[in-house]
Amino acid sequence: MLTTLKNAFKIREIRKKLLFTFAMLVVIRAASQLPVPGVDRTYFASWFSQQTGGAFSFFDAITGGSFINMSVLALNINPYITSSIIMQLLTIAIPKLEEMQRDGEDGRKKIASITRYVTVGLALIQATAMVGFGRQGLLVDYNALNVITAIAAMTAGSAFLMWIGERITENGVGNGISIVLVINIISRIPSDLGNLFAQFVIGKPFATAALAVVVIFAVIVVMVVLVIILNDGTRKIPVQYAQKMQGRKLVGGQSSSIPLKVNTAGVIPIIFAQSIMQFPLIICSFIGVTPSGIWGEIINGLNSQNWCNRARPIYTLGMLLYVVLIIFFAYFYTSITFNPLMVADNMKRQGGFIPGIRPGKPTSDYLTKVLNYVIFIGAVGLTIVGILPYVFNGLFRASVSFGGTSLIIIVSVVLETIKQIESQMLVRNYKGFLND
Repeated sequence: MLTTLKNAFKIREIRKKLLFTFAMLVVIRAASQLPVPGVDRTYFASWFSQQTGGAFSFFDAITGGSFINMSVLALNINPYITSSIIMQLLTIAIPKLEEMQRDGEDGRKKIASITRYVTVGLALIQATAMVGFGRQGLLVDYNALNVITAIAAMTAGSAFLMWIGERITENGVGNGISIVLVINIISRIPSDLGNLFAQFVIGKPFATAALAVVVIFAVIVVMVVLVIILNDGTRKIPVQYAQKMQGRKLVGGQSSSIPLKVNTAGVIPIIFAQSIMQFPLIICSFIGVTPSGIWGEIINGLNSQNWCNRARPIYTLGMLLYVVLIIFFAYFYTSITFNPLMVADNMKRQGGFIPGIRPGKPTSDYLTKVLNYVIFIGAVGLTIVGILPYVFNGLFRASVSFGGTSLIIIVSVVLETIKQIESQMLVRNYKGFLND
């Protein structure tokens, strides 16, 4: 990776893109320090310190601390991510949107435009809901002017981040929205590592401290390696195209393959599972209710901070539900984004076939069978990466804001960005060769 970046800086065009991307990231981190006018910045910081839900620490990570600090980027790109997921699901359900997606570049531009409008609408709704805490101390002076100003500032901040993400995609390197998300997560890692060292290293005997340092970095390295293997794992299904006559020429006969990624659904299953598990806890925290009795035990079981607690092992049943949800959403999300029947039909029209498998429905059944195996392997790997931080948190109380979800996002985005840089360097080398 370092060699790729070093070589990329030697190329003027790519160097400009890298510097532009870096400049935009500096702007983002600077804007994350600008407070929303009329807001008490300590309100949510003190409120978060009283919460124990894993969803809150992850939310803190993906916003880069902007939400706790109540900056103008408090909503960050969460409305855009939600909007993109909604549009992706609606594209499967609404034929008109599906037709737009198949309509080439023009259709994708229309869907992107609709996604922007939905993003602004969601940001407006979320900002309005947050300002609802104004009477409880969020706003220094609760009046109409401060309410409108806060809503406008947070909505504009989210739209501004969306705009920067799109500019990075056009003029920088990589997917801009993904890079914005990654820089937010990375900005919280030094603070989390500092907390770990303060808890397990500082003030401990030398042997204990040294062992703690080795364990901390060993766990991080193992998780990163697992994520890289999970991200790059692919099952390639061979495809052969029959030869046919076009005029006087014999065309076809090429061999190709259908790459099925092991982690087909990416990080979406973990995000969906976390959202469902933490939703009751978040609602109870917002309305200030402390459940008791059976309902209280259920809420405690859904709270990831109570999993693997040796004092109350019954709460670990919540982690088993979390695992089931991850596997379910891995199958569900892949089923709506990959259609084996459509792939089989396209192969048949183009004269392609899988060796040993007849075209049509047998090919579709074969793809479905292989896909189910691949999804299961990916879901198991995703589950291991997802629950490891909770296991260490439960056994050693080592709570951090970055976990399996954050590492998957960081590693996948970094690898994808490096691949894009390498492809741009390769294209430039080809151009230089052809010009010579």
